[in-house]
Amino acid sequence: MSFPKNFLWGGAIAANQCEGAWNEDGKGPSIQDVMPKGVMGPVSDQPEASNLKLVGIDFYHRYEDDIRLLAGMGFKIFRLSIAWSRIFPRGDEEEPNEAGLAFYDKVFDACLRYGMEPLVTLSHYETPLYLAQHYDGWRDRRLIGFFERYCRTVFSRYRDKVKYWITFNEINAIMNFPLMGAGIWTPKEKLTLQDKYQAAHHEFVASALATKLLHEMIPGAKMGCMVLGALSYPMTPKPEDMIAMMEADRNVMFFSDVQARGYYPSYIRKRWEREGIEIHMEPGDEELLKNTVDYISFSYYMSKCTAADCSQYQKGAGNLTSGVKNPYLKESEWGWQIDPQGLRYTLNYFYDRYQKPLFVAENGLGAVDQLTEGPDGQPTVQDDYRIAYLRDHLLEVEKAVEDGVDVMGYAAWGCIDLVSASSAQLKKRYGFIYVDRNDDGTGTLARYKKKSYDWYRRVIETNGESLKE
Repeated sequence: MSFPKNFLWGGAIAANQCEGAWNEDGKGPSIQDVMPKGVMGPVSDQPEASNLKLVGIDFYHRYEDDIRLLAGMGFKIFRLSIAWSRIFPRGDEEEPNEAGLAFYDKVFDACLRYGMEPLVTLSHYETPLYLAQHYDGWRDRRLIGFFERYCRTVFSRYRDKVKYWITFNEINAIMNFPLMGAGIWTPKEKLTLQDKYQAAHHEFVASALATKLLHEMIPGAKMGCMVLGALSYPMTPKPEDMIAMMEADRNVMFFSDVQARGYYPSYIRKRWEREGIEIHMEPGDEELLKNTVDYISFSYYMSKCTAADCSQYQKGAGNLTSGVKNPYLKESEWGWQIDPQGLRYTLNYFYDRYQKPLFVAENGLGAVDQLTEGPDGQPTVQDDYRIAYLRDHLLEVEKAVEDGVDVMGYAAWGCIDLVSASSAQLKKRYGFIYVDRNDDGTGTLARYKKKSYDWYRRVIETNGESLKE
């Protein structure tokens, strides 16, 4: 048996992609409420009905049933996020919204009642809209104080219910998608590298402060960072392509380097020096950064290739970042290249670099699913393609464990169908559970188990042994 006995099997969702109830019980709008086409499309002046995230899958009203369904697979851990604007509607208030706090009390209580540990992301692409529009998001240092107040509030409230936390989801997304990644309202084409690195510094300080607070307020609780784990292969063995790969990987690793090591690495300081970038730091910032995370988590959907001259090659598609196409890999319906071995490589790469426990916070296959009638007469989805994808990736996680990597757990992304982040579609489904809602907003919101539901239940039940069946 290669997976540890205490391996944390589970799945992951995000508040903005599933909760809905965008303006109920005192919640303020988040940036997601004005992003009807996802990260790829323009923002709207105000929340509009075409934005599927305003309803999501109605998890806000159906959480009890959904958690029970997920628990039916034997989940040990359930990664979800708190909507910051449900707790502080604008983000800069002195006092929290009690109705928002009470909602997550009920959600976490349900998780624990069904034997699942909540793993809570504090900021998952859902900066309060007010902070984006009035402060320009994390470009403004004052957000550190607002985030600290938010963290103190939820740590105090849920100290007996949540012991696994993550500060920022895919924190490195700020470089390519500053609005989604850091709530920066200024159009990205008007931002300089200086602007983005300064905002990242504010997030790093906030992350370190949250980690310090957690360790003080909830002894024994664990804080993790989370990055978009899209490492690169060189397109060819040419030395120029190897150097291009090194540079591309540093763009990813820089964000975990700071949070896991507690200081700015020499390669980024030299880059800033070359490019005339000067990061403003307040006294005490560098000391605060020494409050490093307890574990590293990352999303993994695909790998990519890079080259010194990418224009020679066909561009790939991907989860917020893309390189050039790898001719040796197949791809999903959305053009994301499928590379199970890349997950083993990524796990080994991270562990060699940090020697800290790792958690696969997101992994899954977005696909167009078709409802059919199952053997029991109930609607289902024969998603053998998803089973194959997950099996192949989990076998590589097992190999990484055998390599000596300390892997805490694995969360399948979108364990119940939700609105996708990149395109804001429901057509692109990830879940073990089908949700009857369509891109035009129609549907009953009924839940149906896919074939992969029982498959994953068996994987968890056997602690991974069934993967070899």
